[in-house]
Amino acid sequence: MRSLSMFARLLIVSLSVILVCVAVLSGLTYTYQKNSVIDSRMDALKTQARDISYLASRLSMDSLSNSDLDPSAVEEYINWKSRRIYDDYDAYTMVVDRTGKYYIYYLQDHLREDTQKTVPSASELAEYMNLAMQGEEVVKQTQSSDGPYFTVMVPWVQSNSLGTIRTVMGYVLIQTAAQTVHAVYQDMIWQTALAAVGVFLFAAAVVFFVAQQITNPIAAMAKAAGQMARGNFDAKAPEEGGKEIAELGRSFNQMSVQLGSLEQSRRDFVANVSHELRSPVTSIKGFAQGMLDGTIPPEMHEQYLQVVVDETQRLAKLINNLLNLSRMENQETSLAYSHFDLNEMLRRVLISRMTQIDDKSLDIDVQFQDEACFVHADADQIEQVAINLLDNAIKYTPAHGTVTLITRPEGDHIIMRVKDNGLGIPAADAPFIFDRFYKVDKAHTVGKGTGLGLAICKRIMERHNQQIRLVSGENGAEFEITLEKGTNPGGTHGDTGAGKN
Repeated sequence: MRSLSMFARLLIVSLSVILVCVAVLSGLTYTYQKNSVIDSRMDALKTQARDISYLASRLSMDSLSNSDLDPSAVEEYINWKSRRIYDDYDAYTMVVDRTGKYYIYYLQDHLREDTQKTVPSASELAEYMNLAMQGEEVVKQTQSSDGPYFTVMVPWVQSNSLGTIRTVMGYVLIQTAAQTVHAVYQDMIWQTALAAVGVFLFAAAVVFFVAQQITNPIAAMAKAAGQMARGNFDAKAPEEGGKEIAELGRSFNQMSVQLGSLEQSRRDFVANVSHELRSPVTSIKGFAQGMLDGTIPPEMHEQYLQVVVDETQRLAKLINNLLNLSRMENQETSLAYSHFDLNEMLRRVLISRMTQIDDKSLDIDVQFQDEACFVHADADQIEQVAINLLDNAIKYTPAHGTVTLITRPEGDHIIMRVKDNGLGIPAADAPFIFDRFYKVDKAHTVGKGTGLGLAICKRIMERHNQQIRLVSGENGAEFEITLEKGTNPGGTHGDTGAGKN
């Protein structure tokens, strides 16, 4: 069975169950019909025996002493009745008196010899004769020298003139060979068998169709999975069949799309890392080689050594960002939640960036709705987000421009925004700015970053179950993050305030 396909196994199991059920039902149906035919035949013979029993009682001398009935006419009627029984049921009739003498009616000359052979002896019917003589009706399957018989015994009685005393005078025996009754329901065997075969074939066709409906999508899905294993992520599974199969197909196709996207991201990642690593390594190698072979004169060594140091720092920053992003995606470190003042943290970040701010003569517009703004988060991680957003704002804001910092409560959250008035982000680039190594500057200009800062910010916010989004890309870029509102360990929030540095 294990070597068979799912379709074959499903078909074999289903047809086996159906075959057993059809066989059992057919057997029960045949048995019920057989018993029904036998019971019906015995009831009919019992009715005929009762009629002859009544007629036999009229033949009694006591019964006819005050009657105008002709005994010969009654006997002739019994003979006619017996003939009808013989013709209709292939059964012979006997009337037995209490002395044991019996009378066989309607035996033609050419039948008399064969019939005499089949008449059971008194010893064969002894146990049933006593019951009949006690006034009980007997319906039994008996055995004679010629085979099994169905025997019906109905007592016939004589009443006194007042009808108060009833005496059993004998019994009427009607007997027919079992094979004559069996012949009636023999045809039912073929009828039942044909019906069973028809039901089985119909059920087999339905099972075959249903099995195909179930297994064909799974087979197509297995084929698509094989193509995906070979690197073809465009393979799709059919979204058809039953509800569960169709849902499985949709999930498979979604997985295919995600794996294709993941594979493309992997390729882009390798390409971007190669590009980002090649640029500083090429610069370092070129300047070092130039100083060694004398292309760069000694008096310019200091200048180019500074370039080498800058490129080395850029390379170290790229490697550190990659390691940080990898740790966050693998969740190697857990978040250290605490309650801290977001405004105070932003002031420290601004102070650490005063040199870059002064070099470009930038204005910093601080719009803090409250003097203190407590949040519940990992302070180091959120500080990294603030640094990345502020560095980008400073980097892309032109000289004498303005960088705006905003914090304000909003329901159960604190909103923080960082805005610059630089060139902004084109609408075509907006959906991709949080992707790793994505840069609006497609030329990857030296000094314009590695393209990992916003990807790191997004991953940090996802780990906090919070959001980061681009609010606007026109007339400068404006980013917004949400944080869970915290509590002040030392008291209440301060007064509302705003300032400009």
